[in-house]
Amino acid sequence: MPLLSALSVAVNANLSSALDLTTAAAPLAARSSTAWSSGTGVGQADRVFSDRRTLNASASEDLDLAGVLLDAFGQAITFVRIKGLYIKAADANVNNVVIGNATSNAWAALLGATGTLALRPGAALGLATGTADPTGYAVTAGTGDILKVGNSGAGTAVTYDIVIIGASA
Repeated sequence: MPLLSALSVAVNANLSSALDLTTAAAPLAARSSTAWSSGTGVGQADRVFSDRRTLNASASEDLDLAGVLLDAFGQAITFVRIKGLYIKAADANVNNVVIGNATSNAWAALLGATGTLALRPGAALGLATGTADPTGYAVTAGTGDILKVGNSGAGTAVTYDIVIIGASA
């Protein structure tokens, strides 16, 4: 099955200050967009996982990037390289969604083995490798393939959306 995929991040801001006779402005526009053609080589991806997931209060889950996640057609996905990652914590969350620090076989290519990133309610993370990057973020089946996602606190569940784009070789 061919896969065409892209990930974009955009920032727009306009800082202004009212002066006596005019308004000074400093407009800013920054955008990064990466598109991958279908395949396993440089500038290519052939696997995608997407889901909306909910974690009970104080719970966590280990997402196995090599052979356990299922694609939209129910086929098991084995990522060898991650090219794009998107995670968004639901606006209605009370607790944070915490990414990283799996107890064993951590996917350490992004945050190291023990690093974490907390996504506050409504926060999003978008990460894309460049199309000239031959490696992406490596996944090593059995020793470096677990992406841990956790709920930072007690009392309420959290919901998050996740999309992982990568290559099988």
